[in-house]
Amino acid sequence: MTGRAALFLDRDGVVCRAVVQGGKPFPARSVEELDVLPGVQEALRKAGTLGLVRIIVTNQPDVARGTLARQVVEAMHDRLRAELEIDDVLVCWHDDADGCACRKPKPGLLLEGAERHGVDLARSFMVGDRWRDVEAGMRAGCRTVWIDCGYDEQSPPSPPDYRCHNLAEAVEWIGARTEVTYMQPNLDSLRIKIFADGANRTAMVDLYYNPRIKGFTTNPTLMRKDGVGDYEHFAREVLSVIRDRPISFEVLSDDMDEMERQARKIVSWGENANVKIPITNTRRVSSVPLIRRLARDGIKVNVTGLTTIEQVSAAGEALAEGSAFSIVSLFGGRIADTGRDPVPMMAAAVQSLRPLAHVELLWASPRELLNIFQADAIGCHIITVTADILKKLPLVGKDLDQYSLETVQMFRDDAVKAGYVL
Repeated sequence: MTGRAALFLDRDGVVCRAVVQGGKPFPARSVEELDVLPGVQEALRKAGTLGLVRIIVTNQPDVARGTLARQVVEAMHDRLRAELEIDDVLVCWHDDADGCACRKPKPGLLLEGAERHGVDLARSFMVGDRWRDVEAGMRAGCRTVWIDCGYDEQSPPSPPDYRCHNLAEAVEWIGARTEVTYMQPNLDSLRIKIFADGANRTAMVDLYYNPRIKGFTTNPTLMRKDGVGDYEHFAREVLSVIRDRPISFEVLSDDMDEMERQARKIVSWGENANVKIPITNTRRVSSVPLIRRLARDGIKVNVTGLTTIEQVSAAGEALAEGSAFSIVSLFGGRIADTGRDPVPMMAAAVQSLRPLAHVELLWASPRELLNIFQADAIGCHIITVTADILKKLPLVGKDLDQYSLETVQMFRDDAVKAGYVL
């Protein structure tokens, strides 16, 4: 399967305004000073319609030099992720003397982005405002665009494929050379783990024998819907059959002390039981201190109900205090329900949790089959899938012409059965 095309972007001078001093560009020094250039949002949106994965690749050597705190740079990128339609931000934190493989003009950041997002570098583009960016793109095998800002420094040693003055012009040129392609989805190529979401014991046991299902989640709402009367009896019964895949059960209390008692009880039911702890209770009291205590005690936690990057960061910091396998459930479907694209936020969450080898990000409440492939593309670890979506798995990769014919046949058959006349 051919990889996707990407738009690799330098940050300062391309996405954000560079601070020019003495004819040379420098990065912003604070979140407040960070200034997104005019037309960037529209250009990124157009790049998205072309099917391009939008990845910022930026050198930030001031961190290695000790003149800018890494937390400040990360806060800048959190803001960019929140405001712009980007899929990832990759950073080289080194200086030239470090001899790393990621500092442009070396192509390490682009190679990492290609590996992470399934990108075909030969179909991709690197847009930058300095010779280092153009050189990195060439070394990675991309086509290159140089935004000439008139800096007092050397031009690219090798001519770029295109020279322009801003990102909008760059994307206009790229659009004329980009064939919008639709990748053929393939379940066998998925790296993401599919967890079944439900509370029907028979269905859960049946799915246990499906090799595509790597775990299970449930919650009180699903249990009530499926008529579960005795929570503990149901959980123990399921765990007696499903012994070797993670299953998440949620605490029921709104009181932190009682939550903790219930959490410790739930994990006693089985070695593969994860306890779901909501990120807050109904009175907006944070459960982070409780999550931290449970993590320290080696309890497998699934932090649930998250809808913001700030919550993901807080949960990750708490879970970092332990080493047991744990999950952070970010509700991509609910984010989408508010009119926001969940993909950039989910991608940012993947990066936020990347340093924690024992913590995995779960895309919760998906709304359609496509979400599985979106989650896989950004490196999300797990996605929960309801029975309704699981039923659609046989449609993956279906011939669209045939699907069109079946749709027309359905409309025709229903009109005949209804006896409609005109």
